[in-house]
Amino acid sequence: MAIPATQMRPGMIIKHNGELHAVFSVEHRTPGNLRAFIQAKLRNLRTGAMFEHRFRSPDPIDRVVVDEIPMEFLYNDGDDYYFMNTENYEQTHLKRDTLGDAVEYLTANLQITVSFFDGVAVGIELPQTVELTVVETEPGLKSATASSVTKPATLETGLVVQVPPFINEGEKIRVDTAEGAYLSRA
Repeated sequence: MAIPATQMRPGMIIKHNGELHAVFSVEHRTPGNLRAFIQAKLRNLRTGAMFEHRFRSPDPIDRVVVDEIPMEFLYNDGDDYYFMNTENYEQTHLKRDTLGDAVEYLTANLQITVSFFDGVAVGIELPQTVELTVVETEPGLKSATASSVTKPATLETGLVVQVPPFINEGEKIRVDTAEGAYLSRA
């Protein structure tokens, strides 16, 4: 199934140069007067090799059809991340190096889709947005309104995003999983 490169998300399984690859991270770049492109970090599922590849925005990406099972994220123990099948309560665990940047969006009880290829868990697909709590940021300004001014905020999973100045510690915010960017208050 071909999709445009702009619809690529971390956790997807794609076929690139005749081999299966897991998408680790996706960054949409628009440099100055040049055409926009998608910078993706891929991991070869057979060899485990990591590399970066630049896709043009309209490039067709072959998304591999895998068995997708709805699961719930339970917890992580070091580099092991545990998921539970919501239908039969079986547990599956994946290593951090299999999940890539997707671990920065995982919170307890998050409903996700785990991809299986030939009976082996090869990756996950995150929802479009997740709600995360701000654990550390500079104090907010009472008179601050939405503008182009931003400040860094560390979220409960360790992810750092740029947020408007009116966001304070302890607030829940909505984050886009594709871009890793602040969307709104939750």
